[in-house]
Amino acid sequence: MLRVTEIEVRYSGIPVVHNVSLHVGQGELVTVVGSNGAGKSTLLKTIAGALHPTKGSIQFDGKDIHKLSTPDIVKLGITYIPEARLIFGPLTVEENLELGAYILNNSEETKKNLDFIYSLFPRLKERRSQLSGTLSGGEQQMLAIGRGLMSNPKLLMLDEPSLGLMPKLVDEMFEAVAKLRTIGKTILLVEQNVFESLDICDRGYVLQTGRTIQEGTGKELLNAEDIKKAFLGL
Repeated sequence: MLRVTEIEVRYSGIPVVHNVSLHVGQGELVTVVGSNGAGKSTLLKTIAGALHPTKGSIQFDGKDIHKLSTPDIVKLGITYIPEARLIFGPLTVEENLELGAYILNNSEETKKNLDFIYSLFPRLKERRSQLSGTLSGGEQQMLAIGRGLMSNPKLLMLDEPSLGLMPKLVDEMFEAVAKLRTIGKTILLVEQNVFESLDICDRGYVLQTGRTIQEGTGKELLNAEDIKKAFLGL
């Protein structure tokens, strides 16, 4: 579904992602892990069209997208949930979710998707009429993911969904992501939370200073000695 081939991305002329390649098949959950500053978020922003690579290519469903704008990429079926969440605080939970379905223009499908989001995150259903700015950090993250799912994306990209959450909410977040995988959603997940993200993924990539240093199945990476030492403290 998604194929990134040897892309280079620069900030102010300085390369921050170096010849990175990855692929995501339909129905896969693929994780990109690495320490802060490794280039993980830059990679997602480039796929989403917020940045453009100076070298390499990005294909989605066989179509070159690395020169497209973000709105055009969204219309193709890619949804990016940024680390900052970017919910609309003065609007209610349900109003935020409905905004996520703006490209559907179909009230029946919007209602169906709302029901699905509320089944995935029951806490959002309890707070459907509450102003989003009054939600906890974990609830706001649930809302950001739910809003992203409202458009029925072919590919959902999640940028550090566990960042800043309490341990209990981190567990809930990964349970929700794992559930999405079991129902066939295609997900590209970027995380610093190495153990939990590799534990639920089909395949993973490890980035370090903008370069891919290792790839494999989640189990292979969890059992790799250098990954254990660098990220898991084992």
